[in-house]
Amino acid sequence: MPKAAAQAQKGATMMHILKSGALYFALVFAAGLVLGTIRILLVVPRYGARTAELMEAPIMLAVTFLAASWVTRRLAISAAPLVRLGVGTVGLALLLLTEFTVVLWLRKLTMAEYFASRDPVAGTVYLLMLGIFAVMPVFVARR
Repeated sequence: MPKAAAQAQKGATMMHILKSGALYFALVFAAGLVLGTIRILLVVPRYGARTAELMEAPIMLAVTFLAASWVTRRLAISAAPLVRLGVGTVGLALLLLTEFTVVLWLRKLTMAEYFASRDPVAGTVYLLMLGIFAVMPVFVARR
């Protein structure tokens, strides 16, 4: 394969990873937005913030699995682990960018205040969920 054709293929693969990661992010973020609203308005007043976040985590895990499965299947993502990890990394980058801009702006918090406000148990689970979100496209089965 000529060098120009190889570079064009590489560019197409990168664009496919970016688009797939953006869709993966959008699906999981939309679900998280809905669930977060329900959690804050209905569950936190009844059970407290820690319990509410811990109750939401398994649902978000299922959403993450379903979104990763759907995106990798629907967009025919290569089974190559680095390509799928690229999709998860793009999704994670967009998720963190959104979290640290829009969410902090809406809540009127600084970065330090945000981290200080996190419950140690639920915050640890949240960090674990971020890691799972990043690698889930690698582990979903391709049929």
